[in-house]
Amino acid sequence: VGLITYLCSKEIYVMEHEYYSGLSLGIMAVIAVKKLGPVIAKWADGEIDKIEAEWKEGREAELKVLSDAIEAEKKEQWRADGALLLMEAKKENIALQLEAAFRERAMNVYSEVKRRLDYQVECRHVERRLNQKHMVNWITSNVLA
Repeated sequence: VGLITYLCSKEIYVMEHEYYSGLSLGIMAVIAVKKLGPVIAKWADGEIDKIEAEWKEGREAELKVLSDAIEAEKKEQWRADGALLLMEAKKENIALQLEAAFRERAMNVYSEVKRRLDYQVECRHVERRLNQKHMVNWITSNVLA
């Protein structure tokens, strides 16, 4: 109390109309904090929780989208592996078709060569029979003559 009296009497602390305005403003601020503080704090906490929930929901949605993308990529890699196996099977199938075509052509060549050789053999038989028949006729005609 002595300090306040000293400050006011020596006019170190000047009291004017602003002093009372500031004092009343301070009292009103204290009352507002005491009465409205818990309500405003509860409302602010609710708003913060809403914002945090929205952020968390957005983050979880993004994580779900990314995990779905990872699963889709794994499925595409699996399909790509299947495509490689399919290509390998197609190559093997083409090789078998080429081998079958080769064997068919080889069989055609064999049949054609055999047919020509059989023709040559038959020609030789016919020629030999004709020669033999001619010789028999010549011999019999010369012996009887």
